[in-house]
Amino acid sequence: MSDPEPFKIKMVKPLKRLSKEEREERIREAGYNVFKLRSEDVFIDLLTDSGTSAMSDQQVSEMVKTEQAYAGGDSYHALDKTVKEIFGFDRFVIVHQGRAAENVLFSVLLEEGDYVPNNMHFDTTKANTKHKGGEPVDLAVDEAYDPEAIADFKGNMDVKKLERFIEEKGPKNIPVIMLTITNNTGGGQPVSMENIRKVSEVAEQYDIPFFLDACRFAENARFIKEREKGYEDKSIREITREMFSHADGFTFSAKKEGLVNIGGLIGIKDEELHKRCKNLSIIIEGFPTYGGLACRELTAISTGLKEATKDEYQTYRYEQVKHLADSLLEEDIPIIEPVGGHAVFVDAERFLPHIPQTKFPAQALTTELYKESGIRAVELGTSAFGETDEEGDIIPAEMENMRLAIPRRVYTLNQLEYVAGSIKELHEKREDIQGLKRTYAPELLGHFTAEFEPSD
Repeated sequence: MSDPEPFKIKMVKPLKRLSKEEREERIREAGYNVFKLRSEDVFIDLLTDSGTSAMSDQQVSEMVKTEQAYAGGDSYHALDKTVKEIFGFDRFVIVHQGRAAENVLFSVLLEEGDYVPNNMHFDTTKANTKHKGGEPVDLAVDEAYDPEAIADFKGNMDVKKLERFIEEKGPKNIPVIMLTITNNTGGGQPVSMENIRKVSEVAEQYDIPFFLDACRFAENARFIKEREKGYEDKSIREITREMFSHADGFTFSAKKEGLVNIGGLIGIKDEELHKRCKNLSIIIEGFPTYGGLACRELTAISTGLKEATKDEYQTYRYEQVKHLADSLLEEDIPIIEPVGGHAVFVDAERFLPHIPQTKFPAQALTTELYKESGIRAVELGTSAFGETDEEGDIIPAEMENMRLAIPRRVYTLNQLEYVAGSIKELHEKREDIQGLKRTYAPELLGHFTAEFEPSD
């Protein structure tokens, strides 16, 4: 038996469940893309864990108390203190969310033709790199691409691949090395402290800035505490400080482990780079002490960071995700193993082996799940990460997953049991599911607004 939730519920929101006929109509009108559904038409929403957390009474009370000021508000100084305490960084830039952090940083660092190595780029990091004329390069360890491989740190970067890549392309063409913790694209898999340290050493050797994509840093710290020798007696905050001590900077979407609905940060050690990013952010985000956010959001981030780095909270968080994963494994549902820290990734290739990747099996599975049960998940496969060649033919993604991202402090175990039961029922009639044909998608981040229709 796992430990109980370290909180109690003080407010609830009634949920509406449409009939299957109504859901079929809604998804057809949405072009078989769950991003285009109205949230009120969704029963259980596992589209993302970003910006969907339930805030604590402490966060809400601090939001009410804080002063709204264009410059120098008390909320900024509270956040400044927390960033120093949690991350150990004296310099940071406030932005409205993670992709804005990427936009500001890459606008300053990248030039046409540059390369950005990462363990695995997530969708917005990949798009922002390309938007600035750069080339995103994934250098994860080989087992990251095997959904059935059992390894403690499948999110790691392959250090030898990184060294070979730098030698091949030249350090002057690589303005930054990124490491995503946890590795979202690879199934929310963690990165070890040893790997963070070794990547940092390579970056220092070649005089290349090393940045962490730190959206789920505390979940990564918990995996280190559980799985890496020498860290079992350290706290989440102690491990966090050590992780960030190896980095020259970080990008951070506070919509995850800031436990808020909006906000982000860029942490930067170098004074000159900090000035350049801060000056650009004034133009496109806002004055440095509010960064495009209301001051109440800053104080919510400050409080949320403290809550998310408590050991008892991270234990609850992991146990909830693991509960859903175990429920699916008991029914022989193919998922990425071992389970990551924020979501369960269903392997659509094994779930729907009769649908080729060119007909978007993960997208088909996602739409069928909504039609059958009112659950909204998200496709992370060929629609999100595939490419098209010069003739317009689809180049499939290396992995074909449906992600069940669990919002923080939102759903009960009983609701997750409903999710598991719904996927089981879908699995029993999986041969009836047909693929999809994509009729529209823009070049960058096309999966957000893509449209589909049933394939012939």
